[in-house]
Amino acid sequence: MRLKNKKIIVTAAAQGIGRATALTFANEGAEVIALDINKEKLDEISKENANIKTEVVDATSKSEVESFCSTIESVDVLFHAVGFVHHGNIMDCDSDEFYRSVNVNIYSAYLMSQNLLPKMLKNNKGNIIIVSSAASNVKGVPNRFIYGTTKAALNGFVKALAADYVSQGIRCNAILPGTVETPSWEGRVNMADDPKKAREDFIARQAMGRLAQPKEIASLGLYLASDESDFVTGTLNLIDGGWTL
Repeated sequence: MRLKNKKIIVTAAAQGIGRATALTFANEGAEVIALDINKEKLDEISKENANIKTEVVDATSKSEVESFCSTIESVDVLFHAVGFVHHGNIMDCDSDEFYRSVNVNIYSAYLMSQNLLPKMLKNNKGNIIIVSSAASNVKGVPNRFIYGTTKAALNGFVKALAADYVSQGIRCNAILPGTVETPSWEGRVNMADDPKKAREDFIARQAMGRLAQPKEIASLGLYLASDESDFVTGTLNLIDGGWTL
């Protein structure tokens, strides 16, 4: 049990990477609090493992995050997986889409981290893991203008947080996936004029000839959440099947 006696909060836990990670952490002995805005999906995950408790929380809402965090006395790990993928270039991104992406991809990480960090500092130990993306400052990707911009900002967020608190027992690292086969990805593919071709094109761009699975991202999260990575902080961990080679 690599996470025995650890209390971990997982955001965007109802499906995809967040769901796989919450289950992986719980199976490794952690006490998991799974957050999402989708109560129906949260109810499903809580039935799969008794170590998972759920709360409906909008991580972009200051009041909801503050209210939830006020009930938390201590926490060992925050795994933040909230994200939104906007499709298009700068000309396709109006002000509403710009601010929506900033709100979901950056502000949510700020809110969760700022409100949970004091609980960690009180114990002189804590761990924040942010799901970013290879589509960021690492790789420019067509039609991912604001997505890549906000994920690049998240990478800077992780570096800054790690530098500010490294001497106070706080670690902060990022996971940078490539293309992951999630319900969110399926939804974007199905919105294409030709979903079958869109799927084939996605896979054709992958160096390994396949997409990542959520459980593979969760396995990297498990390492970063465990004591095995105690000397690891401020890192941007690519897990993209060679996409950025």
